[in-house]
Amino acid sequence: KLAQSPEEGGVCITEALITKRNLAFPEDEDLSEKMFHTLAELQTVRLDREGITTIGNLEGLQNLHSLYLQANKIQRIENLACIPSLRFLSLAGNQIKQVENLRDLPHLQFLDLSENLIETLKLDEFPQSLLILNLTGNSCTSQDGYRELVTEALPLLLDLDKQPVAERWTSDEDEEASGNEEEEFPELSGPFCTERGFLQELEQEMGRHKERRQQAALTEHLLRMETKPTLTDLPLRPGGPVAKDSSPSVSPRQGKETPPKPASLPQATSTTKKPCPLVSSQQSTVQAKKGTRAATAPKASVAGAASTANKTVTERIKK
Repeated sequence: KLAQSPEEGGVCITEALITKRNLAFPEDEDLSEKMFHTLAELQTVRLDREGITTIGNLEGLQNLHSLYLQANKIQRIENLACIPSLRFLSLAGNQIKQVENLRDLPHLQFLDLSENLIETLKLDEFPQSLLILNLTGNSCTSQDGYRELVTEALPLLLDLDKQPVAERWTSDEDEEASGNEEEEFPELSGPFCTERGFLQELEQEMGRHKERRQQAALTEHLLRMETKPTLTDLPLRPGGPVAKDSSPSVSPRQGKETPPKPASLPQATSTTKKPCPLVSSQQSTVQAKKGTRAATAPKASVAGAASTANKTVTERIKK
């Protein structure tokens, strides 16, 4: 948790905040002794964008050489004498109004005070060891002879406000010395960038996140390739033929456009309409009577013809 400073409820630096931002293991009371030794071994501390208003509680950082405090709400430069080994200090984007309390840092080589509220410069407050200084975004840079005054006050200065000091880059010995310093302190190499370390970490984190997403997508793809789909039969339509494995599949759209052909009329009549038992019995009785009449009619005609022939023969005999 951030500690509240007594002045207007401000926020100051705490060991818990340093641990949260710069150490890998979680906070734990049992690890207090280990955390103390680990804090003492830190060489780079990042505390940007934490709403800090007061610099303090840095006594435990005995080996610190790089401190990032940009984009906070700091109003004064103070309490830095406890870390004389400091060589890189970023205080850009704060509310600092004057340069002070920096002479106790005899090894400071990089100082970023850009985008603050500095109106006048006290050149005797800068340490003589400065190699790179950035004051852009402050009203003090608009003073007459500003650049000449600063370069004269700082004899080792090689870069001022992102612009090299030309007269100090002509010697090969200076370039070789600068190269050795860049190898020893990577923060001093390359063009000036306040957010260099922060953006580097962000880019690395995004790269790791991208690799995890790609690995998860590849694993899911391999699992899908290994899993064989299970084929199921289509449901049977009422009154339709039994589906077979070799029968072609019919899409729902085709089934709607080409409905099955209806059965023939006699079959539909025979299957859907059932005759009434009483009517069927009456019809069978009538048909039976008609059949009896048709069967007896030929017999009557034959008998009549036979009787007529007998009568004719009898009459001839009588004559």
